[in-house]
Amino acid sequence: MPRVDADLKLDFKDVLVRPKRSSLKSRAEVDLKRTFTFRNSKQTYTGIPIIVANMDTVGTFEMAVVMAKHAMFTAIHKHYSLEEWKLFAANHPECLEAGNVVTGEMVEELIISGADIIKVGIGPGSVCTTRIKTGVGYPQLSAVIECADSAHGLKGHIISDGGCNCPGDVAKAFGAGADFVMIGGMFAGHDQSAGDIIERNGKKVKLFYGMSSDTAMKKHAGGVAEYRASEGKTVEVPYKGDVEHTILDILGGLRSTCTYVGAAKLKELSKRTTFIRVTQQYNEVFS
Repeated sequence: MPRVDADLKLDFKDVLVRPKRSSLKSRAEVDLKRTFTFRNSKQTYTGIPIIVANMDTVGTFEMAVVMAKHAMFTAIHKHYSLEEWKLFAANHPECLEAGNVVTGEMVEELIISGADIIKVGIGPGSVCTTRIKTGVGYPQLSAVIECADSAHGLKGHIISDGGCNCPGDVAKAFGAGADFVMIGGMFAGHDQSAGDIIERNGKKVKLFYGMSSDTAMKKHAGGVAEYRASEGKTVEVPYKGDVEHTILDILGGLRSTCTYVGAAKLKELSKRTTFIRVTQQYNEVFS
């Protein structure tokens, strides 16, 4: 029998982080780097745990070069050739990532089966239409809170994948317990993003699309298979120039969040975070 889970589930837009007493004198005091040792592979990672999504418009070699300068990394998309990889990379230690899931039970199952990091998120992405096409999904904030609890109980880790529209959402994902945050749309439209700059009504734009969109499947698989539907859309995003500016904006916002709640290290943010439910996030008069 179908059943209805009546427990309230929340998204990033439904909450704000409550400020707390802080002894930090400057945002510059905040340390955003973290060190993780993964449960199953025993590999160790140190850096700022923000990841560019593995979408062919943003998960590029060019993006990886800039992200690496800030101790962050890029999930390179899978459509580069072996020869292109040989020109770009040396050998790197690997850890096993699995997903996407949105429930604690599946997080536990994947970690016990050997995965180190679990990607959490079904349908929250800016160019994802899974929730419209299938009716399946889970509000991202609640998914992260619940999945992080399950993962950390087994000494596993999670990535919050999708749903971040601004630096404040990135901070909320970390505050909810995410070990890593994966971002797609916020990194679209830059010089380091794939695709040509298009002139449209006197403005410069670049294409950004979901990897289950018609555009992506026609590009990489010759079209949408008859047994499935497109679960992504294609949009034109304003051209934003060098991604460096966006990176600094995200990191600056994250440091500010830590300062507001008194977290000297990113590791402390989830312990210092109290979410409050809201009906409005900000004044929209001049939006």
